[in-house]
Amino acid sequence: MAGNIKVLKFGGTSVADAAAFERAVQIVRANQGSPVVVIVSAMSGVTDALIKSIRNGVGTLREHFTRHLEVAEHLGAEAVSKCRVLTENSRAEIATLLERGVVDLRTQDAIASYGERLGAALFAMILEHHGMPARYVDARRCILTDGEHGNANPLIHEVNLRTNAELQSLLESGRIPVLGGFIGATAEGVTTTLGRGSSDYTATLIGAALHASEIQIWTDVDGVQTANPNLVSDTRTVPKLSYEEAKELAVLGARVMHAKMIGPVIDAKIPVRIRNSRLPEQPGTLICAQSEPPDGTVKAIAHLERVVACVGDGLSNGTQGAARVRHVLHEMDASLKWRSTSDSNLLTVVDEERVAWIVRELHERLFERRKGATVLDCRA
Repeated sequence: MAGNIKVLKFGGTSVADAAAFERAVQIVRANQGSPVVVIVSAMSGVTDALIKSIRNGVGTLREHFTRHLEVAEHLGAEAVSKCRVLTENSRAEIATLLERGVVDLRTQDAIASYGERLGAALFAMILEHHGMPARYVDARRCILTDGEHGNANPLIHEVNLRTNAELQSLLESGRIPVLGGFIGATAEGVTTTLGRGSSDYTATLIGAALHASEIQIWTDVDGVQTANPNLVSDTRTVPKLSYEEAKELAVLGARVMHAKMIGPVIDAKIPVRIRNSRLPEQPGTLICAQSEPPDGTVKAIAHLERVVACVGDGLSNGTQGAARVRHVLHEMDASLKWRSTSDSNLLTVVDEERVAWIVRELHERLFERRKGATVLDCRA
């Protein structure tokens, strides 16, 4: 069993409504040649609404509970009844938490956890409806953490033990465990969260614990892009990244990757694929131990606040590729001071108002196919 398991994580936009759930179900079905574990984010917008309810009251969540019921309506009366029980219990429990009048990170974690808990339970019901034996598993039984509410740290040894204890028997019996991402619990059973957008991290923690053969991150874009699509209109999908390159991009704000998600898979060399749930035929981006020789080729441009970075293995070494990149950077703006903090980046700090221009200019010079010795091929 170990080594043959696939972990499939679906982000909030990939479970946003009934049509999105249906697409996700078909993706699970397509992967059933191997034992499958599913990690689910909250439906898009739900976590924000849960956190706002701390200030605005549980009544503001009615429309989001209704969204879950609307998805269940496609499954029949029995599913609607089960989903109504889930949403009503959640509403009552959240109301009880709010009545305490204590607004702290511990309360916020407890309330925010309901998005993933509802989403995962609903996904398991949908898989069962489609003839795939599934079982909802409370992720708090697997992801043991410290007590740093809002940004808890998983206790890796305990996560490994608990994940195998909870999931291996289900997998061996042919069932599909379905867990919510983002959430964990302390040894005392107090709910914690791993930080916003951390369902990817949950997926790699679970995948590493089970020695999975592959982890798939299903989102709403085709994979990691060569730059932020909000700034650059003609980005390309990066076909392959090394773990080091992916870590650099994640830390520097790449939207489709959580900053901590790469860490758990490095030692076991588990490949991670980032793919588009709306276009599952697209190959997406593969993240693995080594993407290409470290020849100084730029894979992507990232930015975080005032930092702009070129990312690609070997950018800090003396290869011809790295030298060409530095030539392009100097030609673009000789006043910029570029430095490396690892073998996989060249970065500079600029005035905030210049960030967008620099990202767009770099992308045009480094990735557009033109004539001239200073133009690089992104190998996409």
